[in-house]
Amino acid sequence: MLAQTPQPPYYAVIFSSLRTSETDGYGDTATRMVELAHEQPGFLGVESARQGVGITVSYWDSLDAIRQWKQHAEHRLAQQQGRQRWYESFTVRICRVEQAYAFDRL
Repeated sequence: MLAQTPQPPYYAVIFSSLRTSETDGYGDTATRMVELAHEQPGFLGVESARQGVGITVSYWDSLDAIRQWKQHAEHRLAQQQGRQRWYESFTVRICRVEQAYAFDRL
């Protein structure tokens, strides 16, 4: 499902990753992080795909909301586990969305 975002401007956090072979606990943690993100002030939505390279894009109403999410205690623990166990490498990019448009056949 595609995120339903408001009219720009807003922010996108693009998390691109390559995984290790370790899978224990990853799925549960990823699910929990999405649930937790939904509870955060300023969270607008998320989209994710994985085929070799994983790409997750989360949308936020402000840079402050992104900073707060990065510092959330449970999210910080997941970040630590990711570095230690689940990710070979990752890149985070933060972008301001200036324009957005969509097509929906339905």
